[in-house]
This record gives sequence, C-alpha cells and structure tokens, in this order.
Amino acid sequence: MQRMGMMIGIDPARIAEYKEVHSAVWPEILERLKKSNITNYSIFLREPENVMFGYWEYTGTDFDADNAAIAADPLTQEWWKLCGPMQHPLSSRGEGEWWAAMEEVFHLD
Repeated sequence: MQRMGMMIGIDPARIAEYKEVHSAVWPEILERLKKSNITNYSIFLREPENVMFGYWEYTGTDFDADNAAIAADPLTQEWWKLCGPMQHPLSSRGEGEWWAAMEEVFHLD
C-alpha cells in the first residue's frame, strides 16, 4: 500500500459549491476509484488560504495504468469538468499534474 498526498487551490467564491458536490459524489466515480485501487480517500480544506489537501491510499501494483483508467473514464471526465473550474492548480505542480503531488516525510501507524 502506498500513501499519496496532493494539494490544490480552490476558488473561494466556489467553496460552498465544491462542498455541496462532494457531499454526494456520483456513485460511478467512487466505483471507478475503487476499481483503480484507490481507498481511504479524503479531501481537506484550509481557509483562509483556500488550499485543499487530498490523501488516498493506493493498493494496486501499477499506479500509472490505474490512473490512466480513471482518466479514460467518460463519467470521470464529466466530473472533472464540473470540479475543475472550482480549483486553482499550484504553480509549482509537476508536469502533467493537476493536483500537486507531495512527498511523504513521516508516518505513524
């Protein structure tokens, strides 16, 4: 299992909307994530900085392939069209990233 963290900014004017859509994530989106070995997924919001921290655990053996399956899913693409305009990617994110990946520096079980 691999723990993965990521960050992104959010449009402060759309925080309420973001929270609303995430209070009822489409079941097909959740199922796609599970099929791609994503579990224990949480998103945290920090105001007034208006940044979000995402965390999940990846239990598969080929993250690139599982991530590609998520990206190829038409319904996931629709979800991203809904949520994407609410987000502000960090300027320091890596090439090809939307959410900026983070390095794990400590863990306690």
